[in-house]
Amino acid sequence: MSYSDGVMGLSPQVLALRSQRLELIAGNLANADTPGFKARDIDFEAQMAAVRDGMGALRRTHDRHMFSDGSIDGDDATVKYRMPAQPSMDGNTVETQREHALFMDNAVRYQASITLLDGRIKSALRTLRGE
Repeated sequence: MSYSDGVMGLSPQVLALRSQRLELIAGNLANADTPGFKARDIDFEAQMAAVRDGMGALRRTHDRHMFSDGSIDGDDATVKYRMPAQPSMDGNTVETQREHALFMDNAVRYQASITLLDGRIKSALRTLRGE
């Protein structure tokens, strides 16, 4: 574990997952009227559990290395299709009200993660300056 890992903790991984989730939900909303489009999302809690379990585990040091789950493209390994509460006639599974709520919840949590990381960085800088 490097010094930056100790200072920042899981914050960089949390931000990356939140960012990926924002992109997926935005894509869902953009395709709300596309026939046959399947809404996608990630299981944030499961992915964070995997990150926590993987702390101290082997890390990829080259783009051509495989991920621990055997996949080559780790981003797509986490994406799942969402099951709608009420499927539409054209096969589209995007439920816009649900997507808006998920987007706003994730955006607020993303901002909170940035605030937490900012506080950790400022604390580390104060420590380094001897304040």
